[in-house]
Amino acid sequence: MKASTRIFGEIEIEDDKIIRFENGIIGFPEMKNFTLIYNEEKKGKAGISWLQSMDEPEVAFSVIDPLLVYPDYNPTVEDDMFTALGETTGENLFVLVTVTVPSDIEQIAVNLKAPIVINTDTLKARQIIVEDDMPVKYKIYDQLKAAKQKAGE
Repeated sequence: MKASTRIFGEIEIEDDKIIRFENGIIGFPEMKNFTLIYNEEKKGKAGISWLQSMDEPEVAFSVIDPLLVYPDYNPTVEDDMFTALGETTGENLFVLVTVTVPSDIEQIAVNLKAPIVINTDTLKARQIIVEDDMPVKYKIYDQLKAAKQKAGE
């Protein structure tokens, strides 16, 4: 399937790479179909990726694995929040958090209160609100800078 995107132009996305949000994303309930775009050399495991809407080319959310910036991230979530995703295990759950990149890059932050959970087997996803007192804007500039220095970039 060809997709037009604001950031990447026209790209080819295989049907088995479409992630389905039955309830949309918070603030965007009408958008149901997304794909994850990332640096293939890093296999989506490092750095910021893009959750690109397949329904609206202009919409793409920057996302990151929360463990890269908050290693102890293990929020409390009611089990029934995962029901719509199909059978879930520790191996088939992929968690991402949205990234806010303001004009002052030192204020870059992630939303730890509302992670995106994807069942990698069914490609069903849901954005949830965690029960814990997690910040909506957790600043990550220092963590990203330290990781970049450690990697020698």
